[in-house]
Amino acid sequence: MTLNIDSIEAAFTQFLNEGKYRKTPERFAILRKAIELHSHFEVDTLHMAIENDGYHVSRATVYNTVELLEKAGILKKNVFGQTTGIYEVNHDNHIHLVCKHCGMIREIENDHIASEVMMLKPDDFTPESFAITIYGTCGSCNDK
Repeated sequence: MTLNIDSIEAAFTQFLNEGKYRKTPERFAILRKAIELHSHFEVDTLHMAIENDGYHVSRATVYNTVELLEKAGILKKNVFGQTTGIYEVNHDNHIHLVCKHCGMIREIENDHIASEVMMLKPDDFTPESFAITIYGTCGSCNDK
């Protein structure tokens, strides 16, 4: 999956303008770091990654910005049985494989499943996107 950072930043700028939110350097630094992580993350992990880069931003600013990014449709919140959300950059339809033992999360794509899901037509509902979560045991935990 290749993400176009410029188009994502443009979409975020448009969202901020339309909502009359301030366009701050901190919000865009948080956006870029979220994209740069290339994985699922908790908000505190994102905050630590920004701090480790030497860019100081408050934890509250990170939480508030993540909420805005989710509202803008740029980030997606997943809850895989935890009490806190796990975020990812919102991208194409995919399947999550989640290990019930160690918490490992892996994504796979399957065009056959994707086309089958998108052809579903429940009463008065038109699917637009999906994420499927499959819980099980990863290879490392199986070997133990």
